[in-house]
Formats: sequence, C-alpha cells, structure tokens
Amino acid sequence: MQKLPDTTVLQLDLAEGWLTIWLDNPKSRNAINDAMCAELLAVMDSVRDDRSVRGITLRGKNDIFCSGGDLKSFNAMQAPGVTQAEVAKMNRGIGDVLLSLNEMPQVVIVLVEGAAIAGGLGLMCCGDVIVATEDAKFSLTETMIGIPPAQIAPFVVARVGLPMARRIMLTGARFTGREAVDYGLVDHVVVSLDELDEKEAEIKRGVMKCAPGAIAATKHLILSSRDKSGAEMMNHAADVFADCMLSDEGKEGITSFVEKRKPNWNKK
Repeated sequence: MQKLPDTTVLQLDLAEGWLTIWLDNPKSRNAINDAMCAELLAVMDSVRDDRSVRGITLRGKNDIFCSGGDLKSFNAMQAPGVTQAEVAKMNRGIGDVLLSLNEMPQVVIVLVEGAAIAGGLGLMCCGDVIVATEDAKFSLTETMIGIPPAQIAPFVVARVGLPMARRIMLTGARFTGREAVDYGLVDHVVVSLDELDEKEAEIKRGVMKCAPGAIAATKHLILSSRDKSGAEMMNHAADVFADCMLSDEGKEGITSFVEKRKPNWNKK
C-alpha cells in the first residue's frame, strides 16, 4: 500500500488491515481546523483505493471526540478585508472532508467519548457504524453563536431524517449518548471505554468476514440510491452486481461456499 502521510494533529495506527485515525489536538479539544482537514483528506486519499485496508476507525484522543470547528480560526476570518468568497471557501473545505469520509469504500466506525459538538457531530454522522459512551455529550451549537450548521446539515439529515434534524439543529438541544441512540444518531451505546473497545472489536470481526470489494460496491450502491430511483437504479445495481460476480473476488466467494471453506479474505 501507499505510505501513510505524515501528520501533526492526527495519530495513525495501521494494524492487521485496519486503520485507526485518532484526532489529536489537545489545545483545541480536537477542534476541526485547516490542518486537520488537510491531514484527514491526505490520509483518506492514501487508502481509498487500497483493499488491503479493510476498515477505518475514527476516534478522539484527550478524552473527547471533537469539539467542533475551531472558533479562533472563525474569528480570524471576520477580520477587516476578508471577503465572502474566502469565508465560503474555508467552509467548503470542511465539506470536502465530510464528503470524502462519507464516501470512503471501506467500512468506517466512529467511536465517541467525551463529546461530539457541532462540526464534530457532523463528522461523526459520516460513519457507517457509530458507538458512543452513554455519558458522551452531543449538541449542534452553531445557531447559538449566529451561524448555520452549513456543511454538516445534509449528513445529519441523512443520518436521522428531516424531523429529528430540525429538532436538534434549530433548538440548541443538548443530549447524551443514551438519548442519541433514541434519536438515531448513534447505533450502539456503552457504559465504559473497555466496552467501547469491545464493541469495536465485535464490529471489526464481522467486517473482516466480508469481501472488501463487495463492501466497496455495496457502499457505492447505498449512496447511489440517494439520486437514482426506479429502473435507473435497478439497471445500475445489476451492472455493479455483474462486475462483482465476474471478478476474482466474486469467483472466490462462490467457489468457497460450494467447497464449504472460508474465502481467502476471511482470516478469522
């Protein structure tokens, strides 16, 4: 695989086909800034097409997932002479990270402890499976400081649906991991950090039984269903199915089933 990029506000652990990306900017409680955006994009670019990387875990160091956008950098963008186009470009850069994470062909697990606030909650919503501690704190605080949750809004809506998205984005609601399960934001809630690790390991075991190419194709189909429907979607799905069926991976999967053995990607 391609060498992982050097990072300063991320820590990277790659072991046994699984990449863990740790947000690690203690001075700002893992806030999202330009450096973090650039590093996340570089890391994702380095593994996107590498099927030996079977999955990605995103979590935070310093007893917190992510405190949101870096408000100091936001304040700097309000200095005299800064144009509307420059502010929009900065905001769109966060969108690039969210879109890239959301569309990664690997399974993405997000583990939340401490808090996922504002942009951190949006980043969390780009995961395929989200696990949080029951005492983790969540809130979409943007409107409380006079700005909209611009780039994260579509990912929150996709995660929880329009009625719940309206509720949590328009009221400044604050809630815990236990409530986040009821809201549809979180898939699993655990009591302790040990249980957080155990749940991650359980999910990873399941993923490692699945073919990496089939995972990538399935994620593509899931996301394609947002803008395709009816016959167009069915035709597209048929083409993707045929490509997978006739691939080396597809042949190995069917053959291993007939021969009553594990396929070569299942090492568990």
